[in-house]
Amino acid sequence: MSTEPLPPVAPDVLADAVEQLSTRLRKKLDAAISGCADRATATADGAVEVHFGEDTTVTLRPGPSGTVTNAEQAVCTCLLAPRCLHRAAALGAAPIADGEDGAGGTAPGNAGPGKTAPTASTAPDAAAPPAAPAAPGPEQIRAATALWDAAAEALSAGVTAGGAVVQAELLRAAHTARLAGLPQAEAAALRVVRGLRAARERNAGQRLADLAGAFRELLAGTALLASGAAGTKAASSARRAYEQGGSLQVYGLCREPVLSATGYGGVATHLVGPDGTGYTVSDVRPGGLARAKGAGSASVALGGAVLDHAGLARGGLRIVGATVSADGRLGAGRGVRATPLRGVDWSEEPAAALFARPVREAIAAVLADAAPEAGGPGGTAPGLLGCDVEVTGAADGFVVVRVAGGGPLLRLRPAHPHPELPHAANLRRIAEHPGLALRVLGRPDLDRAATLLPLAVGPVPGALATLRLPDAWKSRADLGYDRLQGEHFPRRTAASAAREPVTAGPDPLAQAPLWRVRRLLETGVAGGRRAVAEAGRGTDAASLSARLTRAGLGAAAHLAQALTTEAGRRPRDPFGRLTDPSADAYARAWLASAVHLAAAERSLVAASWS
Repeated sequence: MSTEPLPPVAPDVLADAVEQLSTRLRKKLDAAISGCADRATATADGAVEVHFGEDTTVTLRPGPSGTVTNAEQAVCTCLLAPRCLHRAAALGAAPIADGEDGAGGTAPGNAGPGKTAPTASTAPDAAAPPAAPAAPGPEQIRAATALWDAAAEALSAGVTAGGAVVQAELLRAAHTARLAGLPQAEAAALRVVRGLRAARERNAGQRLADLAGAFRELLAGTALLASGAAGTKAASSARRAYEQGGSLQVYGLCREPVLSATGYGGVATHLVGPDGTGYTVSDVRPGGLARAKGAGSASVALGGAVLDHAGLARGGLRIVGATVSADGRLGAGRGVRATPLRGVDWSEEPAAALFARPVREAIAAVLADAAPEAGGPGGTAPGLLGCDVEVTGAADGFVVVRVAGGGPLLRLRPAHPHPELPHAANLRRIAEHPGLALRVLGRPDLDRAATLLPLAVGPVPGALATLRLPDAWKSRADLGYDRLQGEHFPRRTAASAAREPVTAGPDPLAQAPLWRVRRLLETGVAGGRRAVAEAGRGTDAASLSARLTRAGLGAAAHLAQALTTEAGRRPRDPFGRLTDPSADAYARAWLASAVHLAAAERSLVAASWS
């Protein structure tokens, strides 16, 4: 169902509304939520009304931020209000706002409910450097333990039984974690809740693999926090901390659209400093696809700079009083001043260093940077990787290229598959020119073997069969905004003789029987503990263990067997009551198998780039 007519709701507001329901009404909540968005209408004063029959209306009146942040902003006309089913249903149908300020979205390069959200790059004025975060204290450990318990119960229920009541318990624990100073844990919990909603609503963009990854990040992070073994970064500030970066010179590399499943859209422009450090300037706001397409030529809101994002991607800035976040985002506080600089070609420093690094060395660094930290759930987004390649052709929906100098075969997939963005169309044109020499800048897909998501392409210096781009493009094409035409390709490759059928080379990830473990874990996410227990019965479980063992994956076989055994362990007393109703042991078994699978797949991905 669409949630666009309804304003975002703070997690604690929804959790309170569900908590106030009686047991009888909680059983009816999921059915009541269905169809609420279709009955929502906006009023002239900015409120949203949801009608239940002829006599009952729920009014949601968001605050200045556009989010319902307190209980008084959700009012029902029925006699049971505020402890009524109507009010809880309307709140349950609305999107979940981020815990801090209600902004939602996705990181550059992602379009799904399972990723963190950049907002417009704003930062406080010149502020003192933040104090070093301390290790998690007793209050944070208690909050993390409660969040682990809620997450374990949600995992045990699965998508089929993970309705509004289960989600509300998780939201309550997530809100407590935020109050205790655990923003990363709260953000991981919100990703799980959004994933559960999308899966139950059968959204086209929802993948069980994404939801399984969100559960893994949440459980892994809260387990570390609850044990007291997490690092200090887990207790950092909820807001992105911007520190003074002094004076900076940055040069544009490329820009990419940002499109979110929650209705946010915009652009992220990637920059590089003289020392090779990467930076981004983001402009992401509500607006979806239309804004993602238009933001590529919008003005850059940074220190009075007169450039737009298209100009910045091919130009540069000298920034005085720069504020920089830990992940390289440039802030736009009142003390920031920026003046344009001449851009650099990809063959000039500092951009040239991105393409001079051997691809095996570069992917090893990307994999290390993207690995989850011990301090909390999740890891950083993959960095950019540049390389020179020769186009081989198209195979199975992607472009096959070989890294110059006898490097590995790579698969180029659209960074954004939306048909109204030009990524896929540009790659189709490139695939029509086998033998084309190409300089590619993109983000490695760490979930697939030897796969690169290209953001921009350019000609290879000195190559004859390469791109011929307009001077205004500064020898690069942003695949999310610029459209390659026939005139941009050399005639030699366009008229080249037909080649033999293209193959992408071996895929160690697809050839390994680890996909069976992945299917088992995703079965648990979809159907809960009972589905895993059922999968562990009969010949299927024996076949799983045997195939993994024969492939030399004994640890994976042992962990999968332990998971199915624990899923089916439901001891009862003589009266049929469960003697151990906790989902703790089951969640730990699922997490152990999931963490091992992620590590094994990451190793296979690294090997595919060799």
